[in-house]
Amino acid sequence: MSFWLFLHVLGVILFVGNIMTAAFWKVRADIGGNAEVIHSAAKNVMLADYCFTLPGLLLIIVSGNVMAVQAGHSFSGFNWLTSSLFLFAITGIIWLAVLIPLQRRMIRYSREALGTGAISADYKRASKSWAIYGTAATLLPIIILYLMISQSI
Repeated sequence: MSFWLFLHVLGVILFVGNIMTAAFWKVRADIGGNAEVIHSAAKNVMLADYCFTLPGLLLIIVSGNVMAVQAGHSFSGFNWLTSSLFLFAITGIIWLAVLIPLQRRMIRYSREALGTGAISADYKRASKSWAIYGTAATLLPIIILYLMISQSI
């Protein structure tokens, strides 16, 4: 069990840590207003998702399911595990359906700004939507983390 727990905690660190760190650097870039920095941050947020968020996600899913089965937790009915899985699925849907397309648009819009140095209204709208949906996609895993820890104490 400790091997799976290690993988699970590592996955959570990669997943939640990257979500919060990437958001911090992207927001800092936007505040600075420099088109080159914004473009670099937009590209690196996407890269960090593939390098850290996605592997973290996979570690969480695999290790969490293995530990839940080993511990005899029920995957049916309303309990902390099914609630967590439901919230995790919502997070995944937000990430895949909303955040990744917004990130691609922000990369495209910020690339267009490199020639002029002016950040477009399109980028600002995409960035605002990214911040709103990204906040939801960050808070949901924090709630899941609370459910997981409170259940194990």
